[in-house]
Amino acid sequence: MQKMYNSSSTSEALTAENDWVTLLYDNTRSGRQGAQTLPAPVRARWQTRVRGSVRSAPVLRDGILYVASVPGILHAISVETGRVKWKFQAAGQIHSTPSLSANRIFFGCDNGKVYALDCESGAKIWAASTPAEVWASPAIRHGLVFFGSADGHMYAVEAETGNTRWKQSLDGRIYSTAYAAEKTIYVGSGSGSVCALDAVSGTIVWTTLTGNGIDSSPALAGNILLIGSEDFFFYAMDASSGAVKWKFETGLGIASSPAVCGELAVVGSKDGFLYALEIASGKLRWKTRAGQVITAPPVIGESVVYIQTGGTLALDNATGKIVWRAGVGSSLQAAPVISGKFIYVASNDGEVYALE
Repeated sequence: MQKMYNSSSTSEALTAENDWVTLLYDNTRSGRQGAQTLPAPVRARWQTRVRGSVRSAPVLRDGILYVASVPGILHAISVETGRVKWKFQAAGQIHSTPSLSANRIFFGCDNGKVYALDCESGAKIWAASTPAEVWASPAIRHGLVFFGSADGHMYAVEAETGNTRWKQSLDGRIYSTAYAAEKTIYVGSGSGSVCALDAVSGTIVWTTLTGNGIDSSPALAGNILLIGSEDFFFYAMDASSGAVKWKFETGLGIASSPAVCGELAVVGSKDGFLYALEIASGKLRWKTRAGQVITAPPVIGESVVYIQTGGTLALDNATGKIVWRAGVGSSLQAAPVISGKFIYVASNDGEVYALE
């Protein structure tokens, strides 16, 4: 598909089902399992340029797509028109995927701050500070915002005020986005540790060491925690104890975060392959070379898996066979948003597209 430019389309109402509020769709990190399977896109409903490249995934709610660009600007874009409703300039670069909760949007910044903005106006409500960059996406649960910093600490701050409830040292920079379960916070660190923390106090419940640093963000399937490591292995751990149930070796390190699809976990590796593994056993269901390097997380549709690796690929869930490829004239690293009949993607050249 050639590079695409603005094209008109009739309006289409969005429902809550089509919202995409955090990394990999929602707090279950399902990657939007069950989203409508779409054919290969042939045009752009609209194309909007933002300043600077985009490395973090967009999020979507109530017809507004929120896109953070590396120069530190968060854009609120109407999915109906592609027009920017408002933008907010942070005091540092942004690599963090935003998260939406109630009427607020939260995101981290390279200046060490996590911001809370009003979704309607873009006004800053508060900013919580850490001593180093925050690349992780905030996880929100029970009125608290959980995030890790490159200073090696996990933080819990109040969503209403930004006041710190607790912080806990994990002995390694944290780029992994935490998984906030009902009572426990799971996260990986640059020391190679996977940690479970008590959500109320921040006390470390257990720690399991892998062979290298971790940038992958965990997912939870029942009582099994799933996460990749730069030691080339993908791990399944008992969520209660941290005991390794199985691990699967790939060709290179794993920075991609897994998405959970029924009995399968799907994850990409820097070896360029996308892997589908049985959650119960670690058995390989399929693997497909999708590109040279995969660092973006997969997004799961009704019968296909979408992955960004240069362009957008759709692979059959059952077999891993490539169904279609689409490109937009520049490389893509940020995970797409699948909503209704549209695929929203943001590129390294600063273009944001609504593909159909």
